[in-house]
Amino acid sequence: MDISNAATLDPIQHIGKMGVVPVVTVENPEAASRVAEAFLRGGLSCMEITFRTAAAAGAIRRVTTDYPEMVLGAGTVLTTDQADQALAAGARFIVSPGFGPRVVDWCLKHKMPTLPGVATATDIQMALEYGIKVLKFFPAETLGGLKMIEALASPFREVKFVPLGGITAENLAGYLKSPAVFACGGTWLVTTKLIAAGNFGEIERLAREAVQIVKQVRG
Repeated sequence: MDISNAATLDPIQHIGKMGVVPVVTVENPEAASRVAEAFLRGGLSCMEITFRTAAAAGAIRRVTTDYPEMVLGAGTVLTTDQADQALAAGARFIVSPGFGPRVVDWCLKHKMPTLPGVATATDIQMALEYGIKVLKFFPAETLGGLKMIEALASPFREVKFVPLGGITAENLAGYLKSPAVFACGGTWLVTTKLIAAGNFGEIERLAREAVQIVKQVRG
């Protein structure tokens, strides 16, 4: 996919086209830049940097500067202050592990695409009241995985899910085959161990493998 005009892309729709969005936790901006380069080489042009470390905002800023073609979001956003930091750093979308009304209100006010997390039918109904129909499902495997997603999709047919938590190269295809799955979040693509070892070649290989799985399932 040509992403030379990344600024014009709808971030959520781009995630759907990619089929996989890597979830990255880094300790410094330099590592984030190296990871982004590896993903792009492997064919993945979207990623999420989590606010699980103090380096998050700086890492987002570094990646958006070094690789503007990367459709980059901020993850594990729990507060509006973190959302402010993400926006200032150049994030294109916001992801939260749960459904936080204050963060969702902030996103709607700032016209920031968001993937709030859901785990229950109640969460989904709340999201629909806000007009949000593409939702993160977390933690996916712990909550029952694909069986739970398809059970929830039965009454909520207009909703699509982005499962995260326990997704691997081995079960990715099974998730992607479901009409209820919009894309999958992936932490297996870039572990802290791989980053610490400077093994960006392996990160590229994992990205390339994931892209190939998406192509095999979705064409």
